[in-house]
Amino acid sequence: MTTKAWCALVAAVMISVVFIHSCSGDRDLAAPALIEADDITPHIAELSSDSYFGRMPFGPGDQKTVDYLVDACQKMGLQPGNGDSYTQSVPMIEITSTPTSDMEIVTPAGTETYEFGSDYVIHCQKAVDEVQIEDAQLVFCGYGIVDDKIKWNDYGDIDMRDKIAVVLVNDPGYGGEDSTFFKGDIMTYYGRWTYKYEEADRQGAKGLLIIHETSSAGYPWFVVESSWTGAQLGLEKESVQNGADIKGWMHLDMAKDLFAKSNLDLSQLIKEAREPGFEPVLMDATVTTSLSNSYKRDESDNVIAVLPGKTNPSEYILYSAHWDHIGIGKLVDGDSIYNGALDNASGTSSLLAIAENFIEQGSNADRSIAFVWVTAEEQGLLGSEYYALHPTIPINDIVANINIDGCNPNGPMKDFQIVGIGHSEMDDIATEELAKQDRYVLPDQEPEKGYFFRSDHFNFAKVGIPALFGEGGYDHVEYGKEYGKKKKEKYTAQNYHAPSDEYDPEAWDMGGVIQDAQLYYNVGWRLANSQEWPQWKPTSEFRRQNTLKD
Repeated sequence: MTTKAWCALVAAVMISVVFIHSCSGDRDLAAPALIEADDITPHIAELSSDSYFGRMPFGPGDQKTVDYLVDACQKMGLQPGNGDSYTQSVPMIEITSTPTSDMEIVTPAGTETYEFGSDYVIHCQKAVDEVQIEDAQLVFCGYGIVDDKIKWNDYGDIDMRDKIAVVLVNDPGYGGEDSTFFKGDIMTYYGRWTYKYEEADRQGAKGLLIIHETSSAGYPWFVVESSWTGAQLGLEKESVQNGADIKGWMHLDMAKDLFAKSNLDLSQLIKEAREPGFEPVLMDATVTTSLSNSYKRDESDNVIAVLPGKTNPSEYILYSAHWDHIGIGKLVDGDSIYNGALDNASGTSSLLAIAENFIEQGSNADRSIAFVWVTAEEQGLLGSEYYALHPTIPINDIVANINIDGCNPNGPMKDFQIVGIGHSEMDDIATEELAKQDRYVLPDQEPEKGYFFRSDHFNFAKVGIPALFGEGGYDHVEYGKEYGKKKKEKYTAQNYHAPSDEYDPEAWDMGGVIQDAQLYYNVGWRLANSQEWPQWKPTSEFRRQNTLKD
């Protein structure tokens, strides 16, 4: 089926939908508008062009991107979402760490020198001029998890103040046979690098090195190199300023070499780290390395716009998409601009199209719609974290979050993948709306990669807002599942966080982007015109502790 034919089919389905479910009963409403390629592609082409320099916060494309989004919101007629402003300033600190030496590690086998970039990547999150690590002992701390509630402590009773923790990526459940143990292959938050950074700070460690392994991490070593070198952004927090001096990653090959030279069996230690009662291992290895830092404090912006509701304006559906990418980085095949066309010019542009279509139907929307384009997602979900801590809308007035991070450029699909399925009733609503597109729900196909914790909906979930996050699936309407799978694998291996993530009108099949944007629109439209308050499932750790709308 061609893209044009698919769009015609979607149009026919949409035209037939004239009743939208409401908890108070069915009402006759105008059919949702049909999103078209021309609503999205001009924005993608513009925002992912070289003139935006990869949309790095604080970079040369920062203000240009914010201005573009604000201008688009004004032209559409959306109202400012932060008082009389379309922007919310997000104060951050940018730190560029430059190694002043390679990493020397003394083991019983002698002194080994490892190379920055190919063997390891480290950086500093503190606003200090220099960091000097001298003869700091390495400690293997399993998966770096500490939680009294589950009686798990990978740091034991070791005083970590002058020591470097070496930890495994992911969590103990990954690769095991028990699906209830740390949720099996479904990554828990303990498996994310953000948690491991936070725990190392809480333990007072001098430093942290995460052993990278591609299948467990969910991305190749190149992504570590491209994402964790150069300027790094963060929200200024006391916990970070008082935390570890260095944080970063160790290539698996380096880890194998290091553990062998320290007379340790890494494979055996990995097995032991998966068992309750694991005790950290003091390694017969000491590290010497150094960094110099340049840093500056500055502000980037979340862009926030609102379409007020007609009858329940104090209740909001919150859409989100991150506008940033990682800027200018390592030269690859003569190109150093990381354009981020799929990640996330596609989501940013789809949200613009959704907003425009809501404007066309705005007089019928009962609830208000908030559109939030957040900054610094690539640096650790910073813009959405700041918004969740400083909301422009009371948290308990937000019905649900619909987050868009990357759209499907591979053509229309029969399925749709819900990431983190099982957390809330947003899954059920999406399933019903997908059925109207003749699509079926595909559970998260790579739960071990922890995608639920890797985009901005996570920060909204943490404050109790039920969220929907997903993407076009694997089952291509015309070419089937194997085609869709190969396309996804190719993107992860070759284009994710690489300069090659560029918009190519010849290679992109916009039928999939349109299809998913229409779904996100339909879910939001339904919630905006009903009295539904999606709830968390009883088993979800993100349930609102004081839900006012039960």
